Amino acid sequence: MKSFLKAVLAGLSTTAVLTFSPFTHAQWYESTGHAVIQNSDIPGAKAAAIKDAITQALVFSGARVSSVQTLVDGVLTQDQLKISSQGEIQKIELVSENRSSDEFAITLRLDIFAQTEQCPQSNFNKFIAVTQSQLTNREQARMGQIFDINKAVSKNIYTSLQKSKMSAIPVAYFNKAIKVDTYFNQQHDYSNSQLEEISSRSNAQYVLLSQITSLSTSDKLNSDYAFWQDESYQRHYQIEFSLFNGTTYEPLWQNSYQSQAIWPFEKTAIIDVNSNRFWQSPFGQSISDINQTLSYDLQAAMACLPTQGKIMHMENNKLVINLGKAHGLEKGQQLSIAHHNYLTDAQGNTMPHTITTLNRIRVEQLYQHSAIAVSINEQPLPGVQINDIVEVATP
Repeated sequence: MKSFLKAVLAGLSTTAVLTFSPFTHAQWYESTGHAVIQNSDIPGAKAAAIKDAITQALVFSGARVSSVQTLVDGVLTQDQLKISSQGEIQKIELVSENRSSDEFAITLRLDIFAQTEQCPQSNFNKFIAVTQSQLTNREQARMGQIFDINKAVSKNIYTSLQKSKMSAIPVAYFNKAIKVDTYFNQQHDYSNSQLEEISSRSNAQYVLLSQITSLSTSDKLNSDYAFWQDESYQRHYQIEFSLFNGTTYEPLWQNSYQSQAIWPFEKTAIIDVNSNRFWQSPFGQSISDINQTLSYDLQAAMACLPTQGKIMHMENNKLVINLGKAHGLEKGQQLSIAHHNYLTDAQGNTMPHTITTLNRIRVEQLYQHSAIAVSINEQPLPGVQINDIVEVATP
């Protein structure tokens, strides 16, 4: 088994759909990795399925993930993904391996001693609006006529987050085009009203914006004299992300990712970016790999963020808030209240500012995405108003 794992734990990455469940002992985890077999590369698919099964088990056990180069306690090496040594693998056992048509599945049992960074906020779910990515250089999409790739990428990001099954839960908001370039310039010219609209319409506490900055192609890889060969090109892909708090409108996290892969299609071919043909190509696969890495990065970045919401309605000392069961709230949960405004510096720049009040409320009635809360001592709540921030109180 050890030699088998060493042989396959070197190299390729893929998009995988994975399921996992904790085994009987608290330290044992069972995970199943599914990888697509591309170009009859069975060893590569097997390697990818094993790597992703180990990755998912570590993430599920509480290990933290970040997209830097390579290593999982000397066990797993992968081009774009690192899982830090807070999760220690004691033992790996192969349970089963199955091949069906173009897919390979491997089930592993792993004995993991997870030394996790615990924070109370990690027990609550955070909803994140996945908006439509934008193309900054549309002319670069001419090869393949992939002018809708931004929409397809946004959908793939949503799917990757959904499959990660962790605390950052995606909300689809990618049917509508939005102007995002101002969120990525050096002037930081954010539109608070736009962030508020997205957050309100999606009922998400966080907003993810993105823009695709490169789809450029290199010269043709094969020679014009080799007329019997299919045309192929190297194509570059780069995308930038920015995460905002939809309640306070603060920028919380930014990152960019890039890759380069073979574009295997003819130069004049029109490619459907929503087809399996595109997503199973080397270029589509490289985008899926980036989106999978993004999902892990977001989970790590958001794990310890506060669980915040807003007061949506007030009546007879009862407050309706936009947090509920889906966020992890329970009946009797206590929340603090804060006022939100802006400070202006000497240069005229505005900065978000919150003032936490002494008021505390308790969840009295609980619904899936909302709750009704009352004052803890059933006294009036002076100065509290609609759109004030509520935050889950931590010990």
